[in-house]
Amino acid sequence: MSLFVKICGISDHEAAKAAVSSGVDAVGFVFSTSPRQVTPHEALSIAGELAPEVLRVAVFRRPGRDDIERVLDEFTPDLVQADHDTLDGIRGIAVLPVFRDDGRHTPAGGRFLYEGPVSGVGRLVDLSRATSVARVGEMILAGGLRPDNVGGAITTVRPFGVDVSSGVERSPGSKDPALIRSFVAAVRGAEERLVNA
Repeated sequence: MSLFVKICGISDHEAAKAAVSSGVDAVGFVFSTSPRQVTPHEALSIAGELAPEVLRVAVFRRPGRDDIERVLDEFTPDLVQADHDTLDGIRGIAVLPVFRDDGRHTPAGGRFLYEGPVSGVGRLVDLSRATSVARVGEMILAGGLRPDNVGGAITTVRPFGVDVSSGVERSPGSKDPALIRSFVAAVRGAEERLVNA
């Protein structure tokens, strides 16, 4: 068992290096209006810090097709992440659909991200509801996770993976390398406890 770990909202080289050295599986570059927003040129530069096996995720909220195309003209990610109902018609690149903790839509399977009604605000999802959604497919749990609570969330929900953004920041949009390392260590600790349980 090895939980998938994604650090979202990477916006500088120092954070990218910390994520890679911690052994994460993916990093997210935010292209929507946010304290974490980067340009395609900045994402391309920072992505140069990443090991080849680390997935590069272009993160949007509710983009128009033109918004995605503008980014893809300059930056080629491994995945495009956005709300599930905005990804229709995306061809030629893998997608990571986002389903929100509002009870309105349920994923039908596959790999998906599950988070709160609003991205990037550090609000924990309803773990009871998340536990049932996790049985549907490869759920990446997001929303309000931090080094001090991710272990408990993993034990309760048993997700395929976890995603963090504000929970590893010293201030909005500024990642703390020490918190990134602590978060990944907490994930691996929870993973080990589950394996040995």
